[in-house]
Amino acid sequence: MAQNPSMYCSQTSGLIELLYAARQNFTSLDEFKLKESHYFDKAWNGFCRSGMEGFYGGLTDRQVVVDKSRGWIYYYDWLKQFYPNPKVLVCVRDLRAVLSSMEKLHRRNAHLSDLNDNPAQMNFVTVDRRVARWMESPPVGLACERLKDAIQKGNHKKFFFVVYEKLMANPKAVMESVYNYLELPNYAHDFDNVQQVVTENDGVHGVYGDHNIRPKFEAVAPDWDVVLGPKLSSTIVERNGWFYDFVLNTV
Repeated sequence: MAQNPSMYCSQTSGLIELLYAARQNFTSLDEFKLKESHYFDKAWNGFCRSGMEGFYGGLTDRQVVVDKSRGWIYYYDWLKQFYPNPKVLVCVRDLRAVLSSMEKLHRRNAHLSDLNDNPAQMNFVTVDRRVARWMESPPVGLACERLKDAIQKGNHKKFFFVVYEKLMANPKAVMESVYNYLELPNYAHDFDNVQQVVTENDGVHGVYGDHNIRPKFEAVAPDWDVVLGPKLSSTIVERNGWFYDFVLNTV
């Protein structure tokens, strides 16, 4: 999407954390408890919206901003209070591919310390245990639980799911659907020349920092049976039926 000259696309963003920190103060400080709660409603919503707009107003003059954060789906009910009808793109992929990627990064960066690994607890000793750990902690586990929460609350009906497998099979059609959801003019993307416009500080992500993109838009062959093993791969599907039944097969 960063190919589109009308769009500013962020790296993994901390904007939602700024708003979250402000919410903590708004909720706890005595200064905001001196009046009835409705007294500050408009002021608080105005602060949140203006803060968000001011943040990106200081970064870009482009018409559209794509703020990258896994947190928006969880805080959607709050977001729409001060920013009505927000557009939320949710990128999803077969969990086996995600976990296979995590495992490959773990092996590739064996020389680096992994905060997940606690030898005394033996929680990271085998592939099975590493997968279990990733599914119970950020970013994978937390993202899945937040997605499940959005589905349970019905908020998913307001989102647009960009399914990796569908995107790779027919990128032009999927991107046209994305622009239709965003209510923006379609843009002719060049899928054979994808430049790295947005960069990440991979050092922040430790062992799992790998945000370099390939210049050509093409799918990677599934390798989870090789990396994770057929039995564990089947177990992942069985234990996350809601994800496969709804997210990959319905949206």
